[in-house]
Amino acid sequence: MQKARKIKKSFGNKLRFCPLCRYYLHSIRIDGRNRLVCEKCGWVHYRNPVPVALCVAKNKENKILAAKRNTPPRKDEWALPGGFVESGETPEAACLRELKEETGLKGRIKKLAGIHIQRSADYGWLLVIGYEIAVSKNTLSLNSELKEARFFSKKEMPFIPFLSHRKIIEKV
Repeated sequence: MQKARKIKKSFGNKLRFCPLCRYYLHSIRIDGRNRLVCEKCGWVHYRNPVPVALCVAKNKENKILAAKRNTPPRKDEWALPGGFVESGETPEAACLRELKEETGLKGRIKKLAGIHIQRSADYGWLLVIGYEIAVSKNTLSLNSELKEARFFSKKEMPFIPFLSHRKIIEKV
């Protein structure tokens, strides 16, 4: 094992102790990357991207659902409905769950719309998986995460600050 260095603040990781044995973690270069390692038990922290499922929900008029966020990040700005894939859940199931939770809409997956990597200040790297969803009803029942939601044609679509969302919309 390489010689350990004390964790520098600029490493950008909030972990300081091993989740297995609670010993101090140190930054060591492994496989060309700085990784947090426990010298006592050997646990290595691999900072993997967090999976997110997005819905490009389309109604019968082929309009796309966009929602104004009521929570950070990007509160008061437009986005596609979606959220984190939970442990033991497929991205497809997460996509349909998030659509139902946030908007009250049920739908069916038509196709994979795209996969993108995006940096998040709060969560590190995100693996964003978007699906085109067919919804049969336009009646929305928003939860507290959203301020507003509407169906838009691509031409009318408000600005969405998330690059991954814009790229996925382009593909449908």
